[in-house]
Amino acid sequence: MIKGMTIKLLVKTQTDVDPFNRPIYSEQWIDIDNVLVGQPTTDEIESERIISGKIVSYVLAIPKGDANNWVDTEVEFFGQRFRTIGFPTQGIGANIPLKWNKKVRVEAYV
Repeated sequence: MIKGMTIKLLVKTQTDVDPFNRPIYSEQWIDIDNVLVGQPTTDEIESERIISGKIVSYVLAIPKGDANNWVDTEVEFFGQRFRTIGFPTQGIGANIPLKWNKKVRVEAYV
């Protein structure tokens, strides 16, 4: 049986606005269980590099039912920090036989 790992996701919550009416956020790390971490294909690496100049390090498979925001945020696993790239790719959960229906690409973040 396939089993994912626990990763940390940085969640930002707007708490206030500054004098220029820009949002102020608080940040909190939360655990996301059962995430699959895989290698990107050569096509994924090359197309993202050409489009955005970013190099995909890993592709994450996110469990069905997850409602977190995966756009422009940070994740941590394998003792390293990564930044998400672009928007997640999501399929219809009922049409996908396994426990994961969302893919998120990440790049190394120092």
